[in-house]
Amino acid sequence: MTSHRVGNNKFRAIVIGAGIGGLTAGALLAQRGYSVLILDQALVPGGCASTFKRKGFTFDVGATQVAGLESGGIHHQIFSELGIELPQATPCDPACAVYLPGEKTPVNVWRDPQKWQQERQRQFPGSEPFWQLIAALFKASWEFQGRNPVLPPRNFWDLSQLIQAVRPGTLITVPYTLFTVGDALRAYGLENDRRLRTFLDLQLKLYSQVNAEETALLYAATALSVSQEPQGLFHLQGSMQVLSDRLVEALERDGGKLLMRHSVEKIVVKHGKATAVVIRDRKTGEVWTEPADCIVANVTVQNLVQLLGERSPRGYQKRVQKLPPASGAFVVYLGVDESAIPLECPPHLQFMYDGNGPLGENNSLFVSVSRPGDGRAPTGKSTIIASSFVDPQTWWHTEDYQGLKKKYTEDAIARLAQFFYLKPETIIHVESATPRTFARFTAREQGIVGGIGQRIPTFGPFGFANRTPIKHLWLVGDSTHPGEGTAGVSYSALTVVKQIEAEFKKS
Repeated sequence: MTSHRVGNNKFRAIVIGAGIGGLTAGALLAQRGYSVLILDQALVPGGCASTFKRKGFTFDVGATQVAGLESGGIHHQIFSELGIELPQATPCDPACAVYLPGEKTPVNVWRDPQKWQQERQRQFPGSEPFWQLIAALFKASWEFQGRNPVLPPRNFWDLSQLIQAVRPGTLITVPYTLFTVGDALRAYGLENDRRLRTFLDLQLKLYSQVNAEETALLYAATALSVSQEPQGLFHLQGSMQVLSDRLVEALERDGGKLLMRHSVEKIVVKHGKATAVVIRDRKTGEVWTEPADCIVANVTVQNLVQLLGERSPRGYQKRVQKLPPASGAFVVYLGVDESAIPLECPPHLQFMYDGNGPLGENNSLFVSVSRPGDGRAPTGKSTIIASSFVDPQTWWHTEDYQGLKKKYTEDAIARLAQFFYLKPETIIHVESATPRTFARFTAREQGIVGGIGQRIPTFGPFGFANRTPIKHLWLVGDSTHPGEGTAGVSYSALTVVKQIEAEFKKS
């Protein structure tokens, strides 16, 4: 193992935020011999992929499914490098059952590629040329991403990594770099296929934060294809917390330290270089400054600008201010008797409803249901977690927050009752979360979720870099390439660790 030292002291890395991106970066740096301190203001690690317990039920806070556990996948790769065991998981098949407005039969997103091809040909006749383009772009993009390119590059080392990842097969993607999904639909004469457009809007909103018209085509190719073999989406045994727990074990085994209930108030910058952080112990109120050789911020880009304060570069600040408004989430958590769950219920469902309801931006719900024996509910019981994207401003500016929360909760349960058997005798526990809840527990600015919308100006080569304009300060998480999800933020963490290694080898 390489030991990184300045004089007789190990290089000191401070990680702000114990989400999956921060924990991954911290564990990998500790394994490489750095002195690592991770700080988070919450009670438990994991960020939006953490859990909470009520009445014997375990609820996943935000993220409910995982990509990258397959052989060669990003979690498999990182856990192997750290020498820790991958959590037990079962593939989601179908990855999602999507119910379009007014329809009783879902579009099943099957894991088997041939089964999925038959499903989409039956559901969306005439659309296969579009799906074949998606498959071709995904194959090239996935192989490219597997060679760990740095996007967007910010110096010669980054550029060299990007160039090394390019192969002749990658070039198929170049002409489509400035295409959106909407452009592709028009190219194939599918712009008036309302069912297809509605399906794509629903699925892409989950991953890209924006609809088909706005989502970058190259990003969509991965989002729409990653649920098929040999990749897949997985349901973890126990809860999403297992990922965080394993990473914390690796971190501490290699001498790293995690302090929960400690918030970073400020990043100290001197002569254009990040040199320290100001920390507040949220239990005692004590405040002190901790020096660092490098700082990794597992926060939103909006939070990063706040932490830098007057030291935030003006151009960077302006770019963040010009970002389109981000989404928040309203989530209802239900602990129910298993009789509320229909037989053969898929683990993940999406519902789009007719009419204008108060459910949020697109009047839809994404629903995750526990499996018998998966550790989320007592025997004979189940959990249902249903979320909808909402405008955070609605929740911060309302004069009747509790009334609005009650209305959303009741409406969500009424909608869910169209599919699940939800009656007073089957509902054991009800709890809901809003952007204000997420802001309180994750410290994300305004409680926004899912990162930056994957539009052309903000995805991949045009997005926010891991390497910030401040020397020795890196950004990981869903504000950077390749976007949201535990797999996405783990890729960003791996990129940052490699950049830090290269940077300090030069020192």
